[in-house]
Amino acid sequence: MANDDTKKYSGELHQGADRSAPYPVSRLAPAFELVDLAKQISEADKMLNTRVSSKLKVIADQIRHLQDEARQILEDTQKDQELHQAACNFQRQPGHIYHLYRKPNGQTWFSMLSPDDWQGQPPNEYIGSYRLEADMAWTDMATVNDDEGDETRELVKRLLEGHGL
Repeated sequence: MANDDTKKYSGELHQGADRSAPYPVSRLAPAFELVDLAKQISEADKMLNTRVSSKLKVIADQIRHLQDEARQILEDTQKDQELHQAACNFQRQPGHIYHLYRKPNGQTWFSMLSPDDWQGQPPNEYIGSYRLEADMAWTDMATVNDDEGDETRELVKRLLEGHGL
């Protein structure tokens, strides 16, 4: 046996349980090579980078979607503001459809009369028909599916009537 003067290693020896030793304490334990440890660290880094990259990609996609949604909201608001500025000689009521025309000088105005009501000869250029919604937004009737819109409006109307609103 070697005495304390001929120790192979210097420094303090691990004093705790074998399972918590920072180095193998038995000849039966698997040998740890520095290359193996470096490989394990490299693989862990790759896995973490892959996980982080995929999570950041999801967030980036969500940001793009939110930017598109914000852009659409701003465009819709601008269009609604332009429609509210159109001349009108009557009180606008939510749920009603109004027809927008443009005079030769560029001024727009709403009428309750559609181009058909003018027997196809409206006094000015016809721009489109819009329904004023309860939230004071405008719905372009050219983009509405008539069957779906009517059913939804009827359902909302019945619900509101049932609650005395």
